[in-house]
Amino acid sequence: MSSPCDPKYAPAGDVGAALMMIDSRLKSVHDDRTEIDPEQQALTKQFAASLGPGGADEVLDGACTVIFMFMKWLRLAYEDHDRDVIECVVPNLVATMRRMPKSIRPEVIPTMAGLVVAAGTGLSPNLWRKQYGYWTPEELTPLEATAFLLAEHINRMTDDPDFATRMITEALFAAEND
Repeated sequence: MSSPCDPKYAPAGDVGAALMMIDSRLKSVHDDRTEIDPEQQALTKQFAASLGPGGADEVLDGACTVIFMFMKWLRLAYEDHDRDVIECVVPNLVATMRRMPKSIRPEVIPTMAGLVVAAGTGLSPNLWRKQYGYWTPEELTPLEATAFLLAEHINRMTDDPDFATRMITEALFAAEND
């Protein structure tokens, strides 16, 4: 029986823009400088302003697609070692988010955990979330943090600081060439 949250019913969104934001955040976190790059901040603000009325929704859908792809990769990687992706990823994600109270309000952590569980069980995270209503402003930073933390988890597993974004980029390139 097919679920209404099946990924085949989900819009992919602007995966490229979402990936660019995740990659930018990964690079800024691993940059040796302690201050925030004002040029990078200006570019991010300019990009956000250029999205237009439907652009933000496209990036949200793109971020959910990236989360789905990260969780699919993690699920396969953990299954190769007879481990459960939910057991290995969700507790760490929740614990990390709880240590970020300035960016992530405690009441949105269960939503992000549910989003990751949905993706880890093969459901579309954006369709899973939309069944409870539209995204709230309080969920946008945690959504970005979720994608970032999953990418960071993959990068640590592979001991390659660019593996997660490269994996998605290669998948996008392959999809365009098909």
